[in-house]
Amino acid sequence: MTTTTALTNIATLVTNDPSLGRGSSRSSKSASGGSSPLGLIQDAALVIDGDRIAWVGESSKAPATDNAVDVGGRAVIPGFVDSHSHLVFAGDRTAEFNARMSGRSYSAGGIRTTVAATRAASDEELSANVQKYLREALRQGTTTLETKSGYGLTVDDEARALRIAASHTDEVTYLGAHVVPPEQADDPAAYVALVTGAMLDACAPHARWIDVFCERGAFDGDQARAILTAGRAKGLHPRIHANQLSYGPGVQLAVEIDAASADHCTHLTDADVTALASGNTVATLLPGAEFSTRAAWPDARRLLDAGATVALSTDCNPGSSFTSSMPFCIALAVRDMGMTPDEAIWSATAGGAAALRRTDVGRLTPGSRADLALLDAPSPVHLAYRPGVPLVSAVWQRGERKL
Repeated sequence: MTTTTALTNIATLVTNDPSLGRGSSRSSKSASGGSSPLGLIQDAALVIDGDRIAWVGESSKAPATDNAVDVGGRAVIPGFVDSHSHLVFAGDRTAEFNARMSGRSYSAGGIRTTVAATRAASDEELSANVQKYLREALRQGTTTLETKSGYGLTVDDEARALRIAASHTDEVTYLGAHVVPPEQADDPAAYVALVTGAMLDACAPHARWIDVFCERGAFDGDQARAILTAGRAKGLHPRIHANQLSYGPGVQLAVEIDAASADHCTHLTDADVTALASGNTVATLLPGAEFSTRAAWPDARRLLDAGATVALSTDCNPGSSFTSSMPFCIALAVRDMGMTPDEAIWSATAGGAAALRRTDVGRLTPGSRADLALLDAPSPVHLAYRPGVPLVSAVWQRGERKL
């Protein structure tokens, strides 16, 4: 028999179910007092039973429980769902970042620096790195985190990266198609054959997803299609790095093959936006990358107004977005990408869950996983209102308090 715990005296509870709170649609009207996507309940309580949410509602109606925690008039939100990161790596790219901030442009080729360091690292070093950044993300409220391979680019190195990742998180992505490694630069077709053949065979048992960097300097549309199709035949679900550095075929391909997400979506045509709005593919925006490369911001407002589903993620990686902070990405999305605070918070929680095709996380409703963050603030809007301030004061993951 599990123990039940009530969190009481919640100033604002984000459920991400509009039927449970103010508003009835995922719209931007909440900034002026209208509907909200967040399903907000004021003066609220919630009940945790084991690793699940058993009840949410107004404090005055809370059922009796074994334990109670008075949160002191603070806000409670679902744990962040970070649906795009690259944590299995070694080495440091400080010099590259310093040079870029001094005027050098960003390109896909810098990945090869991390590949050399990752290949040289031990399993223990790589595992310790993954654990370090998972703990760092947890302290900032992230309770579900996807991570990828992609810094090994040999059969053995990609497979060990995925084995290491899978020992720490359930959401693991095979990204053998990150870039063509230097030793095969003169024969990219042979590398694509490896990615779709022996490397895929070795990696598929350790991953849920397959990804490809569809971009100039990486893989073109035909190569991306072949890679994702081969992965799907092995039982891996497709997602894609699309349209980050330039206009290209990535978004259209993602929607065509029903990829769970098209990630970056910085350079979009009207046809790309229409495709995302009409399909099931989530547009995952990664503002940390634009911040760290001084690139143009994705236009979240354009996507939202068209009816596309938008997620926010950190893209935590050593080259182009070395942040694990979802609150930071929320602040950037509100300040520079046209999102309202409510939309950004939804995209960092329920939106990330949609990008992983998960219904058990990213929300606080009866039956969902008890993943939640307590903010040292009365409203979740403070995540954008107070950028850079460590507002997450406690985190529960699968019903267990982690900090």
